[in-house]
Amino acid sequence: MVRHSLALCGAALIAALAQPALAEPHHKARLVSCESGDCLLLSGTRENPDALVRVNGHLVRAEGGRGWKVLLSIESVRAWSLPGARSIAVTTQNPGVQDSVVNQVDLPIGMLGGITELAYLVIPQR
Repeated sequence: MVRHSLALCGAALIAALAQPALAEPHHKARLVSCESGDCLLLSGTRENPDALVRVNGHLVRAEGGRGWKVLLSIESVRAWSLPGARSIAVTTQNPGVQDSVVNQVDLPIGMLGGITELAYLVIPQR
């Protein structure tokens, strides 16, 4: 009986801890080909399909509803970011509401510079 109670308490604790992780918006950034060469495709989710989307503080036009996407030129991302940045701030804000949700989205490795030449790679034996 005690084992059964402990198992139920453990399952309830795991379910309670997993809920906030499921509620968080999921954002991704990847490089894609576009008319001007290479572009950054941002995608994510938002609770309200009418929520505004900003990238590093700049309002962008997001296509889609709760699942949205934005296509940005590499030049725009460079202009809006610090040199060598490894992430960008994606903000979603419901219209007429002051509060907003800001998420740091990782950029593809080396997209804005910061990669140094790799002199050698060491792979240890096991």
